[in-house]
Amino acid sequence: MVRDGIYYALGMLLVAAAIGWLTHSLFLASLPVLLACFFAWFFRDPERAIPSGTGLVVSPADGKVTDVSSTQLNGVACTRISIFLNVFDVHVNRSPISGVIKSAVYKKGQFGNAKAPVSADDNEQNVVTMEGDGMTVVFKQIAGLLARRIVFNHKPGEKLLRGQRVGLIKFGSRTDVIFPQPAEIAVKLGDRVKGGETILAKVALSRKLPSTPKRENTGAFR
Repeated sequence: MVRDGIYYALGMLLVAAAIGWLTHSLFLASLPVLLACFFAWFFRDPERAIPSGTGLVVSPADGKVTDVSSTQLNGVACTRISIFLNVFDVHVNRSPISGVIKSAVYKKGQFGNAKAPVSADDNEQNVVTMEGDGMTVVFKQIAGLLARRIVFNHKPGEKLLRGQRVGLIKFGSRTDVIFPQPAEIAVKLGDRVKGGETILAKVALSRKLPSTPKRENTGAFR
């Protein structure tokens, strides 16, 4: 379980104890106990079988693939894969590749529907650029209607392994992965994926995005 889940669950158990002591109502006290059980389940953190191989991009999150499209980043042809996480999905995020974090930029924004194309630019998000395995990959942790906090536990210059835990987005959200073309796409719209385990694509080696990421051109998706 993620540490946050322990705090949330213990908090609800304390509330349950207080309600039980004040009201002597088993029914009223059981409500925060149920919430404590929900938080313990929501913040689960299962182990995953991380695939090996060169040029592989794995899913940074559990969820449903809602977009597989061509886009451009700094004038370079790329593919963007979007993954929507509902409240029932595991919310621990993982690194899509092995490599070095070149930048991690937190952007304030809205809390609109994470499924909407405009959320890639307008919603609050954390944008991480990594270099490794002969390519550059950008992935975004995007807040949604319910997600109000994005957690990223690493800094630029740190090295990550493919599938390594990097943080989480609380209570429903979206992740985007942007990587250079050409690439062999291994998923399609509607597929369910697992963070760190499901292969999204195999990218041709020595394909890099510009080292300083700018605003993604998402005009093709609207």
